[in-house]
Amino acid sequence: MTTDVGAPLNAITRATAQAVADDPANALAVFRASGVAESAVATVVEARTHTVRVDEPPALGGADSAANPVEVYLAALIACQVVTYRFVAQQRGIVVEDLRIDAEGDLDVRGFFGLDESVRPGFQAVRLTVHLRGPESAERYAELQREVERRCPVLDLTAEPTPVRTTLVTE
Repeated sequence: MTTDVGAPLNAITRATAQAVADDPANALAVFRASGVAESAVATVVEARTHTVRVDEPPALGGADSAANPVEVYLAALIACQVVTYRFVAQQRGIVVEDLRIDAEGDLDVRGFFGLDESVRPGFQAVRLTVHLRGPESAERYAELQREVERRCPVLDLTAEPTPVRTTLVTE
């Protein structure tokens, strides 16, 4: 992926800035997804016109027909980082010739299975390794990384508390 510093992502940023300046309500977006249980532990999720399948490996009751929920989270984090790197690189005029991101997370299953209430059910740690290639200095890429970490929405979901309200509907 070569970042074209004069490319359409800057036009999207400018158009968004203008729309928000015209009406601050334009800054607010609502994203939706809906999931239906399928088989033992699989889920089919619809988001706009897209379908995402999620399953577990056999050791967790699934058929291993798709990535599991925490792998989908890692995929979402990687994808969000890529998008954020592309936007920020263009905004800052930083050339990125190649970008690859690896993610891994440590999860202690005692929390999920209710075996130890002191263990959180989510990841205890997540590690990202960002591989950047291009003509810029290491300092310039470090500046890019700091800004991406500050602005990546999916990273923010993990790094900062996000209020979640659940409504139970029984039929």
